[in-house]
Amino acid sequence: MVSVRESHFVRHDFDLQSWSKRHCSNVEQALVLQEVYQLLESKIQDQSSHHLVLRAREIVECLSAMSMDSESLQAAIVFVYVDEGVVPLSELDTFCSPSLMTLVSSACDMEEIRRLSCQSMVLSSQQVDNMRRMLLVMVEDVRAVVIKLAHQVCLLREARHAEEEVRVLLARDASQVYAPLANRLGIGQLKWELEDLAFHYLHPQTYKQIAISLDEKRIDRERFIDAFVSTLQRDLIQKGVAAEVYGRPKHIASIWKKMQRKNLSFHDLFDVRAVRVLTENIQACYAALGVIHTLFKPVQGEFDDYIAHPKANGYQSIHTVVLGDLGKAVEIQIRTHEMHQEAELGVAAHWKYKEGNVSKSCAYESKINWLRKILKWQDDLSESGTLMDEVRAQVFEERVYIFTPKGEVINLPDGATVLDFAYYIHSQVGHCAINAKVDGRIVPFHYKLSTGEQVDIMTSKTANPKRDWLNTNLGYIYTQRARSKIQYWFRQQDKDKNYAAGKEILERELSRLDRSLKDVKQLHQTFHYPNLDDLLIAIGAGTVRISKIMHYVQNQMKRDQLSSEELQDFLKKQKQVTKSAVQQVEVSGVGNLMTHFAGCCQPLPGDVITGYISKGRGITVHRHGCEQLNQLVERAPERMVDVSWCAHYAKGYKARVHVMADDRAGLLRDVTLVLTQEKSNVLNMSFNSQVAEQTATLLIDLEVYNVDALLRLLHKLNHIESVINVKRC
Repeated sequence: MVSVRESHFVRHDFDLQSWSKRHCSNVEQALVLQEVYQLLESKIQDQSSHHLVLRAREIVECLSAMSMDSESLQAAIVFVYVDEGVVPLSELDTFCSPSLMTLVSSACDMEEIRRLSCQSMVLSSQQVDNMRRMLLVMVEDVRAVVIKLAHQVCLLREARHAEEEVRVLLARDASQVYAPLANRLGIGQLKWELEDLAFHYLHPQTYKQIAISLDEKRIDRERFIDAFVSTLQRDLIQKGVAAEVYGRPKHIASIWKKMQRKNLSFHDLFDVRAVRVLTENIQACYAALGVIHTLFKPVQGEFDDYIAHPKANGYQSIHTVVLGDLGKAVEIQIRTHEMHQEAELGVAAHWKYKEGNVSKSCAYESKINWLRKILKWQDDLSESGTLMDEVRAQVFEERVYIFTPKGEVINLPDGATVLDFAYYIHSQVGHCAINAKVDGRIVPFHYKLSTGEQVDIMTSKTANPKRDWLNTNLGYIYTQRARSKIQYWFRQQDKDKNYAAGKEILERELSRLDRSLKDVKQLHQTFHYPNLDDLLIAIGAGTVRISKIMHYVQNQMKRDQLSSEELQDFLKKQKQVTKSAVQQVEVSGVGNLMTHFAGCCQPLPGDVITGYISKGRGITVHRHGCEQLNQLVERAPERMVDVSWCAHYAKGYKARVHVMADDRAGLLRDVTLVLTQEKSNVLNMSFNSQVAEQTATLLIDLEVYNVDALLRLLHKLNHIESVINVKRC
């Protein structure tokens, strides 16, 4: 379910003067808004850009409903035109005040948040700086965040007539980045709209089915709710509880999530019939709860008190499910009017500007306190390459609330351990930790914390972190911040040792390819390190995997061995063998979308794979670590999608095998014998003999069913007499 606004009804008799007065608190502000609107509308050169006018109106209406200040409304209009390139940022000073220009620029900086949707991206120094600037914007002027979120709602609405690729990209950003951010900032009004619109594009069939189910019995359900509300309102008045009772709107994305989470059918859901009770104060909330549980039978296990234990974003409300007439379940939310304002508007409810003075409440401060902490940690996080991971964790993950011995409340990601808690308090507390108590009992460092527990960390005078703490299989730490602190400590302590170890590891692997460190002098640039020594230290510390480096080196060697014409011919042939992957892979979080395998790496079942939304060709499926994929992701990280192999697909896949051997009589016979024994379906084979080197090369195209079968074949081919090397192309 999404909001309906004035701009959704295209009117030819649009009256700018009355429209601006409806959305501004006084005549003076309305006149300024009109001037900005008319000035920017005049910059549109042709009718094809008229949609920007409607978008500007909608974003103003959206922000006005959230009680945003006049400058925010002006900035929102300007941002629409700047974002589309109609007005360059450099020209804003000709008609914008300095504060308005700063706000528009800050909203533009929020574009960096789209990078959070890319799970495996390595940040360059420039990208780290962009991320820092974005975090500063969110802390210093959260209006820029609200403008960006409202703008995404407008873009999603416009995309209903766009190409599928555009809709999918926008919807993925909305569901994976912008809706979680709106939730973290407590802006429920935008969160639900983003989620519902994104769900409509990503799962159109499911959305339609739920919408039809909601409409099928709408009249009966509305009659039931009206009767339920009347009964409850009457009883609350009789008991002396002042409250407003009404049926609340249904959000299709929320319904679907609950169906998935609890494995329920639509007709088994509780919140299809939902009621909200608004009271004057907290005492009245609990008084209303008592009346409700006396009047109706509560459903066991369906009660949550978010007033006593608020959510991470500050959300407060009492949730309960009761049985009404005919045993029909009804979900009831009980909250104060102030809590309701918080739940709908979040930080936007506290961002009021009067004559240039900012007044922020404690609730506002608590909502962005997590951003301040990230900024405090940013140097350690960016050095360890986990700045983006920490931002993701703070925005997207569920939280647990832990008490310190002094009674302070600390919120951590769900799954955090006592060691994570120690490093959250301070780096030295984590480094010097020797023991931990939870609610007075001693627990191991890998103990996972739960909401409401009190943690006390005992420390020694000297720092003594253990390398085992970094072992993910042992489960000592969960958060990226704790991991980065430990890694940083070991890097400082063992720099010389890690350098020697990394150098030895890389030299050993390079020698197998008949290469040395002299041949890879520029390798550090590929992995975003300032020099080769720092890369060697990272290898020795385990920060960079040697397998990833060698994969890159081997690909470069292959390309270096080819002339420019041969390289073009090679790439052309690879494209020709690309095979349709329809129904061979499943795309996570997206409905029906065309897919095909990348010719550059030809993934097989069993390979770790990643999808990339290509222009006009649907989703291209690459092997994880594919060099070409890495280059594509560097340019457009938001196009990455999670994909997995379909379990039911039974047809074969094409793979190419390269065999190099000493040329001898009977070589081809021995190779074909192994292929026959393995029952391999050979699609094509070419044999090339190099007389001068006395070597032979075979290129074999095979039909295989999974990567295990291919690896078994490669192993047997490698054991044939005189075979030098066997590899998968």
